[in-house]
Amino acid sequence: MKRLIIFISGLLLLTGLVYGQERIVCDETCDIGAETKSAATKGDAGFAVVSPVGRGTVEPIDQAPRLNTLSGKTIAVVGVSFMSRVTHPEIKRLIEKNYPDAHVLLLDEVGTAGPYPAPGITRRAQEEFQKRLRDLHVDAVISGNGGCGLCTPKETGSCIAAEYMGIPSVIITAPSFTTQARYTALNNGVPVLRIAEYPSAFALDDEATLIRNTREILWPQIVDALTKPISAEERNQGLAANHGDLRDDVFFGTIDEVNDYFKEMNWSDGLPIVPPTFEKVNDMMRFSSYRWNETVATLPIAHRNTTAWHVAVNGVMAGCKPEYMPILIALTKALGGPEFRRTLASTHAWIPFCWINGPIARQLGIDCGQGEINEAANMAIGRFMNLALMNLCGYYVKQDRMGTFGYPMSWCMAEDETAYKRVGWQPYHVREGYNINDNTVTAASTLLWGNNMAPSTTDAEKIMQLLAWDISERCQFALGSGRQFTFRTILMTEPVAKTLATVYRSTSDLEQKLINASRRPLKERVFANYYANPGGAKDGGEHNIRQYTGHLRRTEDAKDTRTPQWYDTPEAYIETIPTMQQGMTQFLITGDNSRNKLQTMPGGGYSTIKIELPANWNTLMGELGYKPLSHFHLNP
Repeated sequence: MKRLIIFISGLLLLTGLVYGQERIVCDETCDIGAETKSAATKGDAGFAVVSPVGRGTVEPIDQAPRLNTLSGKTIAVVGVSFMSRVTHPEIKRLIEKNYPDAHVLLLDEVGTAGPYPAPGITRRAQEEFQKRLRDLHVDAVISGNGGCGLCTPKETGSCIAAEYMGIPSVIITAPSFTTQARYTALNNGVPVLRIAEYPSAFALDDEATLIRNTREILWPQIVDALTKPISAEERNQGLAANHGDLRDDVFFGTIDEVNDYFKEMNWSDGLPIVPPTFEKVNDMMRFSSYRWNETVATLPIAHRNTTAWHVAVNGVMAGCKPEYMPILIALTKALGGPEFRRTLASTHAWIPFCWINGPIARQLGIDCGQGEINEAANMAIGRFMNLALMNLCGYYVKQDRMGTFGYPMSWCMAEDETAYKRVGWQPYHVREGYNINDNTVTAASTLLWGNNMAPSTTDAEKIMQLLAWDISERCQFALGSGRQFTFRTILMTEPVAKTLATVYRSTSDLEQKLINASRRPLKERVFANYYANPGGAKDGGEHNIRQYTGHLRRTEDAKDTRTPQWYDTPEAYIETIPTMQQGMTQFLITGDNSRNKLQTMPGGGYSTIKIELPANWNTLMGELGYKPLSHFHLNP
């Protein structure tokens, strides 16, 4: 039955008979009367809905033919990820054994391109890699190993860079990352990415198993990938043409049928959506200063041209009110911030979230108190963020967002700026150079949520020490096994901030004291980074743990420091490393102002965008019964 409905819908689209084809389009502030409403939204007939997905901007390249043979060729075997120190030398041995006249280059001779940059951007690593390929007359590139959500795009980047030069390539991946590699290439204009799939997780196989699997499983795939001609079917798979008006209806059906269709098209996160009819989307547009077809952003990783119309469609789907549109526009821009999006594909599941500053949060009732992220307005904006990552950016779970156990829903908060007035500190957006009555939205991410600390003391110094301890324990990844320094967002309620403010006159003063106090014993860091290293196993490699201790001592600025009070040891001094770096921590006053709570959230970087309001904002809001924005202003 479902297929029949979709088929009929397609026929209606082709013949122009879908309800709502004759429309008045709202470019800026016009309203649409009841007489122009689509018949599809009247009665119980169903819903004619529009597409939430922007159109790709990267033109596919014409790839060079694959090689006839590897004999006599110069082949680069590159990459640094997931046991490549074992697999890559074995691949070199296999090439030289089977093709004695081939010339094999390894990473230290060629380098690597790193993640392929967005259109219009050139990275030095990419340029240098391509120059080396050219100078060394490389005929083929083998890259790997793709075994995590961040390393797979990095290793795929070398293949993309090679294909743009007309050099055939193949990437080695673990099974869960094959789709991510393929779509990374497709989003960057390479229609066909050849892949050699390793049968399991690289880091959990011992060296003998890695070598055996490289010989028996990877090697035949590598040869086939580099020598088998690309078929027309391969090239056409996944490529879709861009046709028609952005506002055209793409489906007609009941609410259940609409939801089923959007799930099948991968346009929804699996929860019910509000059907994005032309009328509802056009109503959102009334609250935007953008024309419907004006570009808001071209968002990685799919490099889609995201117009104001697409933002509005996803806002409707998420259940956002039309007056949220300026926030959604700014949030969409924030999603493209490099520091924010850098971690989104990781298997460690950074959870995107956002917070809002300025009078618009108070005008619209974006909550900043107890239970804030569960309030209706906050939840709708968080849901928009979830949908926008899919439909506007091109991130999909199991394709480009590779969280091992998945992701919680994104959420939205607001800072309690009236509390800042009482505490005597400046809110986040003022610290970032905006005026107190500017409106901003900030996109960020975290590796955890809800595990907060309740200081039971009124001694500001003791609270600082507790926070320093909490920070030193909450580094990147469990046990602090990842990078030495990470971004952190520190949430605190007003009572805690008031107490801290008796000693620390600003968040900058507090941050500096925490940088000095938040240190971690070198022994803990070594053990975590050696045995739980996110990039692969080290035991059995060339470095034993004593050598590795010396390595971290040199590279992570270890020093003998007074033993922190919270460590139960008779030693007055121990060797520690710093866990904080200037400018990587943000402090927000928010949440239940009747509670003494602190919450440390290690995560990704920040992307802050000013919210621009249409010129007739107060008129529009007055029609809905809102007080003027100036009513919610704060004195500097």
